[in-house]
Amino acid sequence: MEFQLVSDYAPTGDQPEAIQQLLTLIKENQKQHNTLLGVTGSGKTFTIANVVAGLNRPTLVLSHNKTLAAQLYGEFKNFFPNNAVEYFVSYYDYYQPEAYLPTTDTYIEKDLAINDEIEQLRLHTVASLLSGRRDVIVVSSVSCLYGCGNPSDFHNTAIRIAVGDRIGYKKFLYSLVEALYTRTERELEPATFRVSGDTVDIMAAFGEFGNQCFRVLFFDDEVEAIFAIDPRTGQRLSTLDTVTFYPTNLFVTTKERIAQAVQEIYLDLGKQIAYFEEQGRSLEAQRIKQRVEYDLEMIKELGYCPGIENYSRYFDGRPAGSRPFCLLDYFPEDYLLVIDESHVTLPQVHAMFGGDRARKNNLVEYGFRLPAAKDNRPPTFPEFENLQGTSIYVSATPADWELQKSEGVVAEQLIRPTGLIDPPLNVRPSDNQIDDLIAEIDACVKNDDKVLVTTITKRMAEELSKYFDRVGIRNRYIHSDVDTLERVQILEDLRAGMFDVLVGVNLLREGLDLPEVALVAILDADKEGFLRNVRSITQIAGRAARHPQGRTILYGDICTDSMIRAIEESNRRREKQVRYNIEHNQFPRRAQRSGTGQSTLLANRSTEGVDLTAHRLTEEHYGMVADLEADYTSTKRMPQGEDLEALIRQAREQMEHAAKSLDFLAAARFRDRMYELQKLREEQLSY
Repeated sequence: MEFQLVSDYAPTGDQPEAIQQLLTLIKENQKQHNTLLGVTGSGKTFTIANVVAGLNRPTLVLSHNKTLAAQLYGEFKNFFPNNAVEYFVSYYDYYQPEAYLPTTDTYIEKDLAINDEIEQLRLHTVASLLSGRRDVIVVSSVSCLYGCGNPSDFHNTAIRIAVGDRIGYKKFLYSLVEALYTRTERELEPATFRVSGDTVDIMAAFGEFGNQCFRVLFFDDEVEAIFAIDPRTGQRLSTLDTVTFYPTNLFVTTKERIAQAVQEIYLDLGKQIAYFEEQGRSLEAQRIKQRVEYDLEMIKELGYCPGIENYSRYFDGRPAGSRPFCLLDYFPEDYLLVIDESHVTLPQVHAMFGGDRARKNNLVEYGFRLPAAKDNRPPTFPEFENLQGTSIYVSATPADWELQKSEGVVAEQLIRPTGLIDPPLNVRPSDNQIDDLIAEIDACVKNDDKVLVTTITKRMAEELSKYFDRVGIRNRYIHSDVDTLERVQILEDLRAGMFDVLVGVNLLREGLDLPEVALVAILDADKEGFLRNVRSITQIAGRAARHPQGRTILYGDICTDSMIRAIEESNRRREKQVRYNIEHNQFPRRAQRSGTGQSTLLANRSTEGVDLTAHRLTEEHYGMVADLEADYTSTKRMPQGEDLEALIRQAREQMEHAAKSLDFLAAARFRDRMYELQKLREEQLSY
């Protein structure tokens, strides 16, 4: 099947240009690396959906966390209801990796809790990819880069039967067992089967027929009929010609490969024992001997053992030092890779290997694992690059790596369908910043708007939250020490109006969709570093981009390079957005009155050529400055009668036009001029 994009709306703004540019770069120019620079709320997902439909290739959408992956999965599911949209994230509800701390001689055993529902979704993903269909979109976190089973083994273990096949009744039952299905005499559950004479009822675990029940009838060794049935009543629902049952686990292998793996593990165990004994480390030699021999006994008897993934290289038949298989190996060569929030996701991919290797080195060095455990790992970044298909990097702030790979060619998407423009970035000194911030918060609360405040440390976030409590501001704080589920609840409470101010550190950045937020305050904006570089400032400011009166305040004593570059980029985007609104007579939705505020120009650093007053550029593009000066000059000539009334009407019209276009500073200036003219009229009448 081809992708069938279903939507009630068509591309608008600069979406058509971005879609066409990406399709041209990939189809005609055969570019492997492409970048989509899209601002918050511009409909980047819809753009990518149109590109996917235009290319008709299997697609992997890679996100940097489960929450965003779930959001993207829902969006793509709505866009492609008739195609296979899959969800592949870590199936651990809780995971404590195995580790050893030499300084305290502490061994930490692996502990985990697996979410069965997510595991089924992962298996369904693999089944869709191996089914041969091309209309597959997989939305995944970076967990897709961790070890999976050998795709050849998984594919070869799948059981494909058709009416008329002569496969043998007993052989079919053995195949089900090898695919890790369990025989039962009770009510059928997923991944189980029941035998009654020459009839076999199977409850599929996942795949195209996931959680459906099938009845296979044999006549001697021939498949006589295949039915879909109701698992409770046994009633026939439909008649089928063929069906495929996939293994119930990603890690499946044959008996022959298990036997071969056991022999190789014994050989490597002997080498490791000899290595420790040569160094006079009898404790480590005894430890590795006991642990591995115990694991081998379990593997021979049960087919698995705790921590069996540490022996994956033997079962996969891979040479030492090679990377394990991952989900990317299940895609065809021409697949499309979409990396969402690439400026965050790619560094995460880059760091995965180093973090895993540091932990494994201790386990191997002190006799808890064989050296082969190091080969159960995520890929190195060069290995990831070799696995990449045609790629699209999606971000509001692409990093240097993406721009370099794209050779500087960027598809820009700066226009929002709502007509909203980027929030202005106002710079204010840090002196009395808390008092100034409280005044801004009070103004927002009166309008029933919400506020985000970002600090530089977790301690500062907590102390600021306590201070807000003392002065009567309803607030909560959120940072990495707050439990994941509690973070979700805090965000829901903010949306529900349970409090007005959310204080955080680095969690208030990518993917936080809060249209209720009218103000983002960045404390210590002049502290250059990971939390206050140009991309961080731009991303944090973007949290106010979904509100018609959204704005951002940067508190600092100097204007750093990052602040200046962020303001320059914000002004560039605002210029394009305002020009589009004027040309298309488009006004932002839900436009409301907003308080006026003047940015502070800091003299600690030269800012020549940089406009730190965020509203000035929109005034110029609306052509209001010249009119404003002309009106001011005319008032100096003391207009009379009809001329004065005409100027008042003109000032009011200009004020209303500026307010509708969200240029509130210009609107305030026109309002002041209108008041001056009205006062002049009253003076003339009284005279």
